[in-house]
Amino acid sequence: MGRFRTPLAASVAIVLLASAAGVEAMRESRYPPPPPGPPAMYLTSGSFVRRLALGYNAFVADIYWIRTALDYGDLKLRLARKEAGVTPTNNPADVPAEYALLYPLLDVTTSLDPRFNVAYRFGAIFLAEAYPGGPGRPDLAIALLEKGLVDRPDKWEYMQDIGFVHYWWRRDYKAAAEWFARASQVEGAPWFLKSLAATTLAAGGDRQSSRLMWQAIHQGAEVDWLKSDAERHLLQFDALDGIDQLQPLVNRVKQQAPTLRLSWEALVRAGALRGIPADPSGTPFEIDATGTVTLSPQSPLFPLPPPPGAPQPLS
Repeated sequence: MGRFRTPLAASVAIVLLASAAGVEAMRESRYPPPPPGPPAMYLTSGSFVRRLALGYNAFVADIYWIRTALDYGDLKLRLARKEAGVTPTNNPADVPAEYALLYPLLDVTTSLDPRFNVAYRFGAIFLAEAYPGGPGRPDLAIALLEKGLVDRPDKWEYMQDIGFVHYWWRRDYKAAAEWFARASQVEGAPWFLKSLAATTLAAGGDRQSSRLMWQAIHQGAEVDWLKSDAERHLLQFDALDGIDQLQPLVNRVKQQAPTLRLSWEALVRAGALRGIPADPSGTPFEIDATGTVTLSPQSPLFPLPPPPGAPQPLS
């Protein structure tokens, strides 16, 4: 027999359930629940979680990694929409509250599975990204990769990634070159690491050396996301090249016709351009009243990386 023995009993149950839902809605309207606080993670000790895993370390590591990736992606999107409303500090030793669990999650994941390659490499990028795209902690990114090298001292990819963090986020080109050179000495490492080390040491920070670095990342990418990110950075360098070509042309027109109200349409009518110039994504460049050429904020390549030698934003 069913859960309700008679139609009358079923009708009474439905009425009572509806009434209960109405009372709950009234209570929540008068006493709304508090806003959700920061995410919590009760098990932050890798060694303790290993004992609880009962031999299923790889499986539990996968669970922690999935949570890390989902939390990071969701938080990054919310911060991009300026929904978090938290202003970062100027202290590079601080971790923004929203990202407080990122390193502990990665630490537990890699303690459960010390050979979790993707967790080390992606996790380092997550940690190093400047706020709001990440916590802006390249030091933690390097610490995570060095932890991976303890278990796999011949993993040249981790050495390359440490060099990458030094290069891109710390602007420490000497340290980057040293790590690229160290990676190049590992058996099976790709040939380009030696040239990358030399180029970084000789001209670290210039656009060409940066382009070579991202080309190396693109060639060694093991997953589509990292390959796409490298492709985006390479397109950004193409956009910077385009601005470098356009700016002198605009300056000449400005000098020859100082009263001309500068716009792409005016430059086309004056015969200086054949059409409105666009960046590699197809989005038109912008030009202001002073004649300064910039990337459009509407471009998928926006914002462009800072110029060589410029410090990355602190978290």
